[in-house]
Amino acid sequence: MKKFIDFVRSVFKTEEFIPLHEPRFWGNEKKYVADCIDSTFVSSVGKYVDKIEQMVAEYTGAKYAVATVNGSAALHIALLLAGVEYDDEVITQPLTFIATANAINYCNAKPVFVDVDIDTMGLSPTKLKDFLEEFVEIKDDGFSYNKKTGKRLKACVPMHTFGHPVKIDEIIELCNKYNIAVVEDAAESPGSKYKNKHTGIFGKLGILSFNGNKTITTGGGGMIITDDENLAKLAKHITTTGKKPHKWEYVHDIKAYNYRMPNLNAALGCAQIEQLDDFILDKRKLFEIYNQFFKNSDIQLFKEPEHAFSNYWLQAVILENRNERDKFLEFTNSKGVMTRPIWQLLNKSEMYKNAHCTDLTNSQWLEDRVVNIPSSVIKDL
Repeated sequence: MKKFIDFVRSVFKTEEFIPLHEPRFWGNEKKYVADCIDSTFVSSVGKYVDKIEQMVAEYTGAKYAVATVNGSAALHIALLLAGVEYDDEVITQPLTFIATANAINYCNAKPVFVDVDIDTMGLSPTKLKDFLEEFVEIKDDGFSYNKKTGKRLKACVPMHTFGHPVKIDEIIELCNKYNIAVVEDAAESPGSKYKNKHTGIFGKLGILSFNGNKTITTGGGGMIITDDENLAKLAKHITTTGKKPHKWEYVHDIKAYNYRMPNLNAALGCAQIEQLDDFILDKRKLFEIYNQFFKNSDIQLFKEPEHAFSNYWLQAVILENRNERDKFLEFTNSKGVMTRPIWQLLNKSEMYKNAHCTDLTNSQWLEDRVVNIPSSVIKDL
């Protein structure tokens, strides 16, 4: 493990504390933010909000993009637009950041946890198929219902873990047979592609996150992406307090939310998107450097899945077992090199301990072994 510490310090060229992932502001960030401040339009109205929506739509290939204050807000609204209602169930994976399940909870719906694949760390089409065949029936109203709980299954939320795409086409094919809407949680995968198509645009709706620790950041921010014009218009209306356009009157015609991304954040994000391809190129170079280091090691470096182009947001290693994982975490963090375990399975959290779960063997295997290592972009690698 000391060799790893020495190696990381040589790569990042510092004897100081090395964080897991920090943002890089090497482009027009200060210029655009200063311009935004000078305009006085620093809140949810301004040219940079419109610009970042256009840039994200063009970059991802989505027809429409709607900016939000964060990824959780984006997923909350996307689920509402997909028709998720009170007491519905939403299929997702237990191995994900808690925001995925929380957004389902915001809709007063309940998560159903289905296992992941080892090679993607994301929702498994095989395990999903098993769940659907064993527990789900389609009733006369055309919707699918969970035979165990009696609740309607309205949506499915696969998450592209650490920027590695899931087998999204297989998931969508399965869900289409059961009239279950797919909402992609692509929070961690801006710039990632599956079969040459950007993540987030396979399903009915998708979402991105631009939190401070993501590949690119707006400080705090998210985006809903979709090819459905009506859903995009409704997304913008719902995230803007449902206010009807008028010269002076305050008329709100729908239950809605104050979820729009501020212009100040959007200005930062526009400069970041301009650098996204370069950031990903550097991250993929960092993967190759780590790959050479771990080549003859007992520690396995996680590689992008088949048919995928990953942004490698967070580099991940797989240790031999939980004991080795914990020793690795203790040693690296004690030496000023930040590492973090993958998330605790969400079905173990207090809020979701009663959720319907399938066999979660793969998820538990990964929880016991996966650790993220320093992943910040390094200039001129």
